[in-house]
Amino acid sequence: MTKALYADIILPLAVRGRFTYEVPPDIAPRLKPGMRVSIPFGRSSIYTGIISSIHNNKPPYKKIRSVSCLLDKTPSVSEIQLKLWSWISEYYMCSEGEVMKAAVPPGMSDDSYRPRLDTFISLSQKYSEEELTVLLDSLGKAPRQQELLIRYLDLAEYGTGNEAPELKKSSLLSKPAGAQAALDSLLKKGILASMQKEVSRLSASDAGQGPLKELSGAQRSVYEEINDLFIKKDIVLLHGVTSSGKTEIYIHLIDEQLRKGKQVLYMLPEIALTTQIIERLKRNFGAQTGIYHSRLGDQERVEIWNKVSGADSSGSYNLVLGVRSSVFLPFSDLGLVIIDEEHDGSYKQHDPAPRYHARDTAIMLAALHGAKTILGSASPSLESYGNASSGKYGLSVLRERYGHVNLPEIVLANTREAYKRKLMVSHFTPELLHAIDNALGRGEQVILFQNRRGFSPYIECSECGWIPTCVQCAVNLTYHKSVGKLVCHYCGYSTGLPSKCGNCGSTGMATRGFGTEKIEDEIKIVFPSARVERMDQDTTRSKNAFNRIIKAFEEKRIDILIGTQMISKGLDFENLTVVGVLNADNLLHYPDFRSHERSFQMLEQVSGRAGRRSRQGRVVIQTSDPSNRIIRLVLRHDFEGMFRMQMEERKAFNYPPYSRLIRINIKHRDRSALNNFSELIGNELRKQFGKRVLGPESPLISQVQSYYIKTILIKIERDKAPARAKQLISEVIERIEAEKGASTLRIAVDVDPY
Repeated sequence: MTKALYADIILPLAVRGRFTYEVPPDIAPRLKPGMRVSIPFGRSSIYTGIISSIHNNKPPYKKIRSVSCLLDKTPSVSEIQLKLWSWISEYYMCSEGEVMKAAVPPGMSDDSYRPRLDTFISLSQKYSEEELTVLLDSLGKAPRQQELLIRYLDLAEYGTGNEAPELKKSSLLSKPAGAQAALDSLLKKGILASMQKEVSRLSASDAGQGPLKELSGAQRSVYEEINDLFIKKDIVLLHGVTSSGKTEIYIHLIDEQLRKGKQVLYMLPEIALTTQIIERLKRNFGAQTGIYHSRLGDQERVEIWNKVSGADSSGSYNLVLGVRSSVFLPFSDLGLVIIDEEHDGSYKQHDPAPRYHARDTAIMLAALHGAKTILGSASPSLESYGNASSGKYGLSVLRERYGHVNLPEIVLANTREAYKRKLMVSHFTPELLHAIDNALGRGEQVILFQNRRGFSPYIECSECGWIPTCVQCAVNLTYHKSVGKLVCHYCGYSTGLPSKCGNCGSTGMATRGFGTEKIEDEIKIVFPSARVERMDQDTTRSKNAFNRIIKAFEEKRIDILIGTQMISKGLDFENLTVVGVLNADNLLHYPDFRSHERSFQMLEQVSGRAGRRSRQGRVVIQTSDPSNRIIRLVLRHDFEGMFRMQMEERKAFNYPPYSRLIRINIKHRDRSALNNFSELIGNELRKQFGKRVLGPESPLISQVQSYYIKTILIKIERDKAPARAKQLISEVIERIEAEKGASTLRIAVDVDPY
């Protein structure tokens, strides 16, 4: 008698463990791990799940349900991907279902992939030149039909000896007035024919491959050093100063892998950065280059998924440029992973789960494929530089800028002194205004960096100090002048600008502080002839907004670009010579143990945008504390000094990389219940971890979307087994969640939270 077959299935749910179903005999021979199946769940729901394993072990259920149907002919998810999902689930303390939900494009949850169809037009038959002349003459009394047919023949280049191609209907009808009616008549007469064809949703790319740019002596030396290091090390940190030409080294390493028939993943932290680099990669690697980010539609993501896996018969992507979610793509033969700007905090996913770090996850992905990993940065993370210094990673250093251009001159502008002496013009010091004026006079471009969007961080009553706050979150509302509203940046709540104080009734409401929107307004007043543009979350909501702004700046149609952190790194503009940092203080004084490290990185990165080609750039950093240790280190571009200083502090207070951190976020709509449950969790954890437990305490933002929040931080020594600690934490949480009244309690675990 044949043994019954069972399948463990991952469902896109925040529930620990897998679900076991019986496999019907008719689909059993075709079933493989990684395939999608449709299964009944609960009373009446139908879910699409992924098979993780197949076995003969009958589960201890009273009633065992069966798989409804098989949705794939071949696995949608590879064995390596399933291993990666399992690692993410264990390391970041979440369910495999949450990983699946983040990894698999929503478009693949449907029972079939919906192709995009477009209408094409062609000649209904092949005409000789003489027949065509007669045909055109016969349309003399229908000039619009004649005009449209001539347009078709021109676009199709008919008569050159080639077959008349099928043209997209949209391109044929783009110009002539009344073209649709003329087309309908030509179709009815049988002169033209119409058909529907499946087309890609992805932008077309030149299939050709251009020659690689020759490396400089310094670049060639580093390129060869990296290949030598790869003989013994799987991971190499490339520490190269800004504008040293790291990207060109990456391109040569990519070319080497593609020639071997391998795949390459090139990761960047921001969508904005992909815009410039994708053009460089496509020039070198043509149609085998794909781009993957959150602005793509569901079906576009499915197309890229299929091109990476090799399931798309129209072609494959062997090189993918992507942001953090690209780590989930179905690579089949990965040879190299490049993680550029590896220090960047954008690689960390905060909400929802899985709260993974894409850099560390990509390193694991490379290990599963037996691939090599390059970490690149002008100001590496302390963890990565520490690993390289200790010999765990290889280290290659590129100290000179490409073309021997000097690093930018950095000028500190003391805002406290300028305000005292009444020298400030709006929010601009004399030093910054002078630098901008000189640059514009020479026909050069300027970037102004302010890491706050909106017009003003808050408005305040000048009589009693009342500040409008969000009704759902414990934050001040930000004033956005362009929409005339106060907006919460945490939950999206908005309200109109009040005409009077909600406390004392005074009409003296004043804006406080400044964001990118206010800088845009005021720089236009100071430099009325300058062409000014803003790049922040508000101006880049549409799909192609990044491309539009960056292209305009590249083409010198923008003189001054104002933006948040998305303009601070990776972008390369030939004519940009001046960078202004409007307020360095709000970077330095954020209550976070990483604030000094991140301030240095941010200031170093934004400074590196200036003077990247033939001219030395000038950077003006406005601060009320020019003697600050971090700012003095930035002034000297002294990364090693910052590294030593921060490592001493981290060691003294047992922060990463000398310990691992796990943060537990506890939320409840009732403040009293939250306090009770968070104290209970803290006490239970202290029984296991003692003084390693910090909290519970209220975070900087203590209420979001009507939920009050408490956090608990656990420090785990590097020499302790993290898996055992995580198991103990999970057991404590499970016990608390089973307590009476805990059904509305929300507990989220964040591993490596910062």
